[in-house]
Amino acid sequence: MDFPDIPTTRRALLGALAAGGTAALLPGEAPAQHRAVQTSANIVILGAGAAGTALANRLSARLDGANITVIDPRQRHLYQPGFTLIAAGLKPSGYSVSQTADWLPRGVTWVEAGAAAIDPEAQNVETTDGQTLAYDYLILATGLELNYEGIEGMSRELIGQNGIGSVYAGPEEAAATWREMDRFTEEGGVGLFSRPATGMKCAGAPLKYTFLTDHYLREKGNRSRSEIIYAAHSDTLFGVPIVNEKVRMLYADRGFNTVYNHVMTAIDPGRKVATFATPEGDVEIEYDFTNVIPPMRAPAAIRESGLSWEDRWVGQGWAEVDQYTLRHARYPNVFAAGDVAGVPKGKTAASVKWQVPVVEDQLVAQIVGDTTDHIYSGYTSCPLITRVGRAMLIEFDYNNNLVPSFPGLIAPLEELWISWLIKEVALKATYQAMLRGRA
Repeated sequence: MDFPDIPTTRRALLGALAAGGTAALLPGEAPAQHRAVQTSANIVILGAGAAGTALANRLSARLDGANITVIDPRQRHLYQPGFTLIAAGLKPSGYSVSQTADWLPRGVTWVEAGAAAIDPEAQNVETTDGQTLAYDYLILATGLELNYEGIEGMSRELIGQNGIGSVYAGPEEAAATWREMDRFTEEGGVGLFSRPATGMKCAGAPLKYTFLTDHYLREKGNRSRSEIIYAAHSDTLFGVPIVNEKVRMLYADRGFNTVYNHVMTAIDPGRKVATFATPEGDVEIEYDFTNVIPPMRAPAAIRESGLSWEDRWVGQGWAEVDQYTLRHARYPNVFAAGDVAGVPKGKTAASVKWQVPVVEDQLVAQIVGDTTDHIYSGYTSCPLITRVGRAMLIEFDYNNNLVPSFPGLIAPLEELWISWLIKEVALKATYQAMLRGRA
């Protein structure tokens, strides 16, 4: 793994960050210089989030004559890695909001509707506004669906009321979550944190928000009057063993009450009680504040299209793609990138940064009748916040190997200010460069 122009000292690294050189510093692959490929291929991209927008920009620059259509009803583009910062009271809700139209390249057709159905045999997509669009190549980049109704008694409308927060729902909901967390940390009580048993975006976020709540309780002098409970969905806190052990030690050091194999199935906002399924049966846990993270799944159009895994992640609907090429296992003209891709790891924006060039090269090679050895290694990055001003920059691959981008400069399992700075300052610039197809 090569990272050109990485500063060789901490001082140089800090200087580059201060100078705004973040897009070049952070992990990812710079777009290679390619001769434009002549083609009349009809390419449909479902989704204008991180993966879909980045691919629209890269393919429009790489292909001359292609008809590229992006299908997405959302007028707003949301920088989702910023939600945790909003929910920590560190950024306003507008920090994560821009306009979809601002990021899409000229020459690309934007259909401002959703995907209602996909027919991979007929090679077309039906949209929610009644159009039927044919494709030669289809890229699934829809993101995922937050299934709040998968928790009995829960809905988006409850976020910001009766001690209920939920970082994932959107920037306004993240701000409402902060208001509830701020109130809770002023008063003390029982803070309850958990995650679903499904695949999920940014699996480190539940851990981060637990740490952040603990930070504010201590800052306000109310930690001794409070209990923090973390209900892990399995017998681990994090899927990478060495990181799991580090988080376990930090949780123990900070006095968190960690329980394992607990999956939230219901919530009673009036009683402030959550119900968890456990191997021993249902368990109720009372709370004064809770960060509810719902089950997650692919959007219905993909779940019902015949493009999902049938024997893995059953019921979740992730696209059945090869984990290395991101090409569909049964329909070779279909690819997936981002949260909807059915791969063992990779539901983060940092993963998208590595997936997008792979999809680009694999698709272009197929158009010209060639092959490429460009594959996705499972690279995933989690700037794991452990308190305001400190984070661990965790980077790993399919094999659970730590793959630090700055070996010798940033130790991945140390709580560092520079790792926090990367999360708070640097990542957004890199993300925006990625959207433009420049990182």
